Amino acid sequence: MRISIRGTVQGVGFRPAVYRAAARAGASGTVSNTGSEVVIVTDRGEELLSELMSDLPPLARIGSVEKSDEPYNGPDGFSIVPSEGEGSGASIPADSAVCDRCVREMFSPGRRHLYPFTTCTDCGPRFTLLRGMPYDRPLTSMDGFPVCPECGREFSSPGDRRFHHQTIACPVCGPSYRLETPDGTFTDDPIGRLASMLDDGCRAIVKGWGGTHICCTLDRIPELREWYGRKAKPFAIMVRDMDALRRYADPTPDEERMLASPGRPIVLCQKVDSKETEDASPGLDTIGVFMPYTGMHHILFSGLEHDALVMTSANPPGEPMAVRDGDARRIDADAWLLHDQPIVNRADDTVLRMLGDRTQYIRRSRGAVPYHLDTVMDGDAVALGAQENLAGAVASGGSIWPTQYVGNGEKIGVPEYLEEAVRTQMRLTGCVPEIVAIDLHPGYANRPFARALAEESGAEIMEVQHHWAHAASLLADNGREGCVALTLDGTGMGDDGTAWGGEVLRADLEGYRRAAHLEPIPLLGNDRALYDIRRLRFAIDEMNGAENTDFGDRDAAVLRKLMGRSVMCSSMGRVLDALSYSLGVCGYRSYDGEPAMRLEPLLNRGRIIEGYRARSENGVVRTAELFARIDPRNRPEDVAYSIVHGMIDELVSLAAVEADSAGFEYIGLTGGVSYNGAIARMFTESVISSDHLPLLHREVPNGDCGISVGQAAIALRKMSR
Repeated sequence: MRISIRGTVQGVGFRPAVYRAAARAGASGTVSNTGSEVVIVTDRGEELLSELMSDLPPLARIGSVEKSDEPYNGPDGFSIVPSEGEGSGASIPADSAVCDRCVREMFSPGRRHLYPFTTCTDCGPRFTLLRGMPYDRPLTSMDGFPVCPECGREFSSPGDRRFHHQTIACPVCGPSYRLETPDGTFTDDPIGRLASMLDDGCRAIVKGWGGTHICCTLDRIPELREWYGRKAKPFAIMVRDMDALRRYADPTPDEERMLASPGRPIVLCQKVDSKETEDASPGLDTIGVFMPYTGMHHILFSGLEHDALVMTSANPPGEPMAVRDGDARRIDADAWLLHDQPIVNRADDTVLRMLGDRTQYIRRSRGAVPYHLDTVMDGDAVALGAQENLAGAVASGGSIWPTQYVGNGEKIGVPEYLEEAVRTQMRLTGCVPEIVAIDLHPGYANRPFARALAEESGAEIMEVQHHWAHAASLLADNGREGCVALTLDGTGMGDDGTAWGGEVLRADLEGYRRAAHLEPIPLLGNDRALYDIRRLRFAIDEMNGAENTDFGDRDAAVLRKLMGRSVMCSSMGRVLDALSYSLGVCGYRSYDGEPAMRLEPLLNRGRIIEGYRARSENGVVRTAELFARIDPRNRPEDVAYSIVHGMIDELVSLAAVEADSAGFEYIGLTGGVSYNGAIARMFTESVISSDHLPLLHREVPNGDCGISVGQAAIALRKMSR
């Protein structure tokens, strides 16, 4: 029998598992890695497959198994044969946290005692050190570290858990850390030295898998904010273990499951009130927490008196994370913990929150890429996303492969990082695009790359409206053909030239209809209104004919002149900003989403009171008039909850009418606003009350980080037509 297996079968110890299964089955034959699949030729196929499926490697995922009968003419015995050149379209695993067995080995006597690069076939970096397929040492950043005789014996021993482990290493032959300080460079116990320095209050740059972090103890957060120029944006914290975590957060069982998963994402959990947690996430109910995932992290915490550290990407805000030692050294710090293993594919930490048992990815990166979505549509396409929270996507071989999170396209180095990430994914999948899909907005920074890629590939450039792409990403995420979706976010360019963001779209992969939307509000001064949110309230007061005292007479006169000249915006995000300001929650946006994020604690505590039901006329939900009804005698949390609930309820009501006319049973929710847990719950309850089913994200990020998936799905559908 000849057996071809596709799926996550690269870099997971799959061929060694086949070898052991053959030994148990008494089978003769060979197993090889073509780069796209694992191929088994054997005399006892069914028996071998049965043994293999009963004991798959922990990181393996089977996509397909194809069998064909062939006479076996080979010798007795079973062997692993060398890989057969580069392949494409194979699924390799994401980086996986160092496993418990390797952690125990690091803290036990032996040749890997306190060796931070200790991993095995069940754990360790994969994507971040991969140059090409198949997953063999010469195509990883370990190719510069020849294996020592002892590691070679482990690599060749079928009974060893490092049998054919491509990144096998030990202190004799593997990478090493060093600690650089103003006093010199230390190679003797560099991690232990850094632990003492952190306990004494230093700020350090540490290099791990996929990039570098700025780290310090939690009592140093105020100084970190001052130095970093990050006034209020939350910092994620890494904790020693689950016991330490509960000092800072109160995770649900589903959140605990994600925190302990091999990807070790940052998970937003309910925070335990304390000065330290408030310093880390000012004004929020949640805090981002994650667990150690590299050997270095475990060794560092073993020497620390503190049980938690700030761990935030080492980069200027919005720019790509440093991966080269020279770039890391240019970031001012008291110490730099660096290693000599090159980082091939940069990957920030993944960030998510849970909605019950449903995963809501905010950014999907280290530990959660590569991943793919199967589609019935053939063809090759590349999608480049929008502007902020960039990620690309590559479609080939019946699947869509998103890239890792890239960053804000306006920042220095981010467009180049997007190109690097997309070209890596194209190389791994063998994609030669026929279409390059981009956002409608003519000023986005990814357009030059789109033109260059289209020219070199002979591809068509296809513009896709921002919120249609959001809806399409939701459809692709759930394997559905069409739905009516609430696409709620900050802003995206509409097909009428205005800014959208509070839309009800009837959408499939071939087109969309704007069935309803929030009332447009002028953005006075355009982008200035995104930050100085007093301007939003001024515009709303002008629409209501109400007095506004936030500006002096001269400024107010200028703003009135802008009322008819500014971009009109139907964004739910902007309405939430204005509400946050009106209720005294947030006066100025210092980071993306801040006013709405600070409003969420009020929404979590509020209840419905009379007087704030939203109404609509001709498919336009009136929002300005809701602000005229705000009564200071009501609790702010009740006002916030009632206004937002009223808008969501009216949008869902309009969506239900559209869904019934189209014959859709599902009403979807997508866009950055859908990360708000209170709003997602309001939406779900309202949809169920309308006798429809809610459609929510699970694998693809809700916000702009998932836009490229929708663009790619739309491009594929165009090719299939």
